[in-house]
Amino acid sequence: MAEWVRPAAVPWVPPRFVPFFSDSSWACLPRWATIRIEKGVKKPQPQMLKIPAANGIIERDETPMEKEIAGLHRMEFRFSDIFYFCRKGFEAIVEDEVTQRFSSEELVSWNLLTRTNVNFHYVSLRLTVVWVIGVMVRYCFLLPLRFTLAAIGITSMIVGTTVVGQLPNGSLKNYLSEVVHLTCSRILVRALSGTIHYHNKENKPQKGGICVANHTSPIDAIILTNDGCYAMVGQVHGGLMGVIQRATVKACPHVWFERSEIKDRHLVTKRLREHVADKNKLPILIFPEGTCINNTSVMMFKKGSFEIGGTIYPVAIKYDPQFGDAFWNSSKYNIVSYLLRIMTSWAIVCHVWYMPPMVRKEGEDAVQFANRVRSAIARQGGLTELPWDGGLKRAKVKDSFKEEQQKNYSKMLVRNGSQGNLPAGTESD
Repeated sequence: MAEWVRPAAVPWVPPRFVPFFSDSSWACLPRWATIRIEKGVKKPQPQMLKIPAANGIIERDETPMEKEIAGLHRMEFRFSDIFYFCRKGFEAIVEDEVTQRFSSEELVSWNLLTRTNVNFHYVSLRLTVVWVIGVMVRYCFLLPLRFTLAAIGITSMIVGTTVVGQLPNGSLKNYLSEVVHLTCSRILVRALSGTIHYHNKENKPQKGGICVANHTSPIDAIILTNDGCYAMVGQVHGGLMGVIQRATVKACPHVWFERSEIKDRHLVTKRLREHVADKNKLPILIFPEGTCINNTSVMMFKKGSFEIGGTIYPVAIKYDPQFGDAFWNSSKYNIVSYLLRIMTSWAIVCHVWYMPPMVRKEGEDAVQFANRVRSAIARQGGLTELPWDGGLKRAKVKDSFKEEQQKNYSKMLVRNGSQGNLPAGTESD
C-alpha cells in the first residue's frame, strides 16, 4: 500500500486587480468632475413660487385648456384623446377649484386655533396645556377688552354721525364727518387687535373716484376706512346694522339701496354716476366680487361697477391667516358667530396695497376693463385669479358656462376627428 504524502503548501496569491478605466481615463476624472460641478453651478435653480399653492388633495396641471387642445391637435381622432376629459372630470369630482374658495384656508402649521385646522388631533399633553392656556387668554382677557372697545366704537359712531348730521351742508360738516369716521374706525380696528400695513399711500383713492378691492370679510371696510374715508355702497339692513346705516348716511353721502332697487341695475348705475360726477364727494368703495372669498383667490368682478365711468383705484387686501382667519363663510356662520370668532382670534394682521389709478381704454368694454383690474389686484396681492362667479357659493353653475365648455370640447373633437374627412362644401362647427 502506497504511503500518502502531504502536498507542499502553496502560497496564496491575491487576484490581480484590473482597472476598468485606463490610466489616461483616471487622469481625466478630476477634470470631468470639475466640469460637471461648474455646469451645476451655472444651471439655473428652480425659483420658489411667490404664491403658495393651496393645500389641496390633488396636484393639478395648471396648463390652460387651449394649450392642451393645441397639443392634441391632429388630423385624425385617437382613442387616447378621451383621457383629457377623464382627467378633468376626476379633478372636478375629487376637488374642484371653486367651492374650496368658500371655506377657510387650511394652514400648513397650527396656530393654536383649532377652528383654522380641521386636521388637528391630540399630539401631547404639553401641547394641550399650551392650547388651554391660549383659550383662557383669548376668552377671559382679550374678548372682554375687545368687546368693550367695540361697544365704545359703535356707540361713538352712531352718536357722532347723528350729531354731525344735524349741521348744515358745508366744509365744516364734511370735516367733522371725516374726523368721526376715522376715529371710530380706528377704535374698531383696535377692538380686533388689528395690525395693518399700508403700502404705496401715494396711490390712495381721491374724491370723485371709485375704490375697487377684493372681498374677504365685512371688516374689509373698517380696514380701509382706518386710513381714509369712503362712501359705502350696499343694501339697507335691519337691526344694529340698519341703525348704523341710518346714522352714518346723515353725516356722509353713503349710497344705500333697498332690496327692490338693487334688482334694478339701471337705477343703481344712475345713482352711482351722480355720486361720481360730484368731485367734492368721497370716493365710492365697491367690492365687485359680490361675496366673500377666503383670501386665496380673486373671482369674477361684476361689470356694473365698471360701467359707471370715472377713475378706478384698485386696492389689494391680503390677510395673514397665522394670527386669525378673517374669512366670513356666510353660508355657515351668521354675523354674530363670525364676530365672536374674530374677537377670540390672536389678532388680525393684513397688508393693503394702493395701486395706481386705472381708466377704461378706448375700445375696451366693461368686462375687459373689469378683468384687467382684477388681474392687477391678483398679481399685487399674490392671489389666484379665477374666472368663476362668486355667486356659485349659493347658486348652481349657469347653463352658459356649461355650453361654453361643451363647445370647446366639441371643437377639439371635430377638429381632431373629422376635419380631414369632411366632404367638400361642408363646414365644421
